[in-house]
Amino acid sequence: MDDLHESYRNGNVILFVGAGVSKNLGLPSWSELTAHIAKELGYEPEIFNTFGDNLALAEYYKVKKGNIGPLRSWMDTNWHDKSIKLEDSNIHRLIATSNFPIIYTTNYDRWIEKSFELYDQEYTKIAAVSDIPNIKEGLTQIIKFHGDFDNDESIVLDESSYYERLEFETPLDIKLRSDVLGKSVLFIGYSLTDVNLRFLFYKLAKLWRSNGIASGQPRSYVFTNRPNPIQEAILDQWGITMITSTEDHPEVALNNFLGSFR
Repeated sequence: MDDLHESYRNGNVILFVGAGVSKNLGLPSWSELTAHIAKELGYEPEIFNTFGDNLALAEYYKVKKGNIGPLRSWMDTNWHDKSIKLEDSNIHRLIATSNFPIIYTTNYDRWIEKSFELYDQEYTKIAAVSDIPNIKEGLTQIIKFHGDFDNDESIVLDESSYYERLEFETPLDIKLRSDVLGKSVLFIGYSLTDVNLRFLFYKLAKLWRSNGIASGQPRSYVFTNRPNPIQEAILDQWGITMITSTEDHPEVALNNFLGSFR
């Protein structure tokens, strides 16, 4: 933690935000999303879920409908329900008022951006290569790594878009490779079994090794509220330190952790 805090004070930590951060706002889960897809396509949700994983089911929706536009509209509406009270999320307040110069998120929703606006913090949103020229010195960058509801084409939701993401060659991937050189990455709101997260860990470690500078790789970190010695050992070989909490409740644990950067 001392090393992480020192890197943070020096402006050398990139924050990577996953779905666990939005979960504390009560956003719909993947199971609710696939249940909606099933009903749209005339299936019983329980039966539909046996036909494939989340990515395959979303891919089937795109095949049948021709595009994910209607699904994106439904998600946008339900992920931003007017009953959601952003001011009640201390986690979002801590993120918005932090000093992380760059924030990547795999969440489609706008709650990180909205939290910056709520607390009068300026930022630059980057969801596509066309946004990169808008970067301004001194303004926090919020990079929508899996897309943004404002652009259907940017959303990584179905199997095809996920496979394209695995190629790790999009403009945002190239930007990430540039950003992480010389900086640590802190991952919050992710499950350690998330294949997206683990693939990213692997690719970042491989990036350093392929340049012959693995020994100079800045240490990166993932926060979780539950100890897991097996995952800890695996992540360590990729240059990732696992930070755990003694607090059982995930939301409370993350809140306390982010509060330590004050």
